[in-house]
Amino acid sequence: MKKKPDIKQDISGAVDRGESLGLMEPLLVSESNPARSELNDLALELGKKSAGFCRSIPSQMLVSLAELVRSMNCYYSNLIEGHDTHPIDIERALKKDYSRDKKKRDLQLEASAHISVQKWIDDGGLDAHPASVEAICDIHRRFYEQVPEELRWIKNSHTKEKLPVIPGQFRKNDVQVGLHIPVSPGAIPRFLNRFSDVYEKLGTAETVIAAAAMHHRLTWIHPFLDGNGRVARLMSHAVLLKTLDTRSVWSIARGLARNVDQYKRLLNNCDVSRRNDLDGRGTLSEEALVEFSRFFLTACIDQVSFMESLVQPDRLRTRIDIWAEEEIRLGTLPVRSNNIFDALLYRGEIPRGNVQTILGIGERQASRVITALLKRGVVTSEGPRSPLHLAFPAELASRWMPGLFPEKIG
Repeated sequence: MKKKPDIKQDISGAVDRGESLGLMEPLLVSESNPARSELNDLALELGKKSAGFCRSIPSQMLVSLAELVRSMNCYYSNLIEGHDTHPIDIERALKKDYSRDKKKRDLQLEASAHISVQKWIDDGGLDAHPASVEAICDIHRRFYEQVPEELRWIKNSHTKEKLPVIPGQFRKNDVQVGLHIPVSPGAIPRFLNRFSDVYEKLGTAETVIAAAAMHHRLTWIHPFLDGNGRVARLMSHAVLLKTLDTRSVWSIARGLARNVDQYKRLLNNCDVSRRNDLDGRGTLSEEALVEFSRFFLTACIDQVSFMESLVQPDRLRTRIDIWAEEEIRLGTLPVRSNNIFDALLYRGEIPRGNVQTILGIGERQASRVITALLKRGVVTSEGPRSPLHLAFPAELASRWMPGLFPEKIG
């Protein structure tokens, strides 16, 4: 995975029809646009809310929460693509517990690939700027190298020919997406270089405002035969992670999926040409770009607020306590083990030796409690002597984190 993607135009016969780079303008909402101050305010609000939310979470809880958010992000990104793979099935796939149904198994493997790429991003594996050509190709390559063979093919809607999706490589064919006809295959390197030249040089505030523009302009170029929307969402996640230090504990994907019709409509509107003399100075509509940027930033703010409401200590503690008391009555959790959850929520982590003191029991009993909680997946630990941390299993999300994603039925 150390090899760098080849971003040169090495596609035999890839035709560059010489389209002007101006066809993609404007790449940014201009400073003179009347809506610019509103977008500035939204970007500032997003930055403040995200920073406040991340500071409110115990550092030891960040890793476990980020793991749950990765499953959530994967679920909603897949849903936008028309693939409904529930986070419980995604969690099973991460444990190599696959469905016997081949179609469901393939979707589980697809989800595992998505999570693998996002974890690589979250762990700092993306050395290049998220908007660089190198990063965009690398995200696509890492995802498609891991998906099943059956998901690496796409049918040409006109010729009905099946075409292979090559990991990390630009498309060789002309394509049409709805009413939009992306640039010719040979022009892709030129347009992506222009894309990167503009977005890599922006400051922090400008990058946040431009996140929606990056998202659309990448799908407008449509560099790959398939997977462009997914790559755009992973790129957007990486941009916000890098710019706002989101700690990966909130994600735009849920906001886009919950308003998917509006998302797709506003995204498609950005393909429209400039409407009149008051609609910017570029080829594409600046007014449409403003509308999508407003929607995108508002969706981000909503997601931070939603996640913040879920992990408010008192509310989260109450939901977990109610669940734990029920499990204790049913005999599926050890007596008084709910005290461990209270300690974890208060401290973030607890050394294993403290379990005896917290529960007022002996060493052997404490060991049994720890084993039961680890087996249930509600606590986690890096090793047999490492401290305990709270885990957020997907199967309990409907109880612990209601509304994060739909409850699994069947």
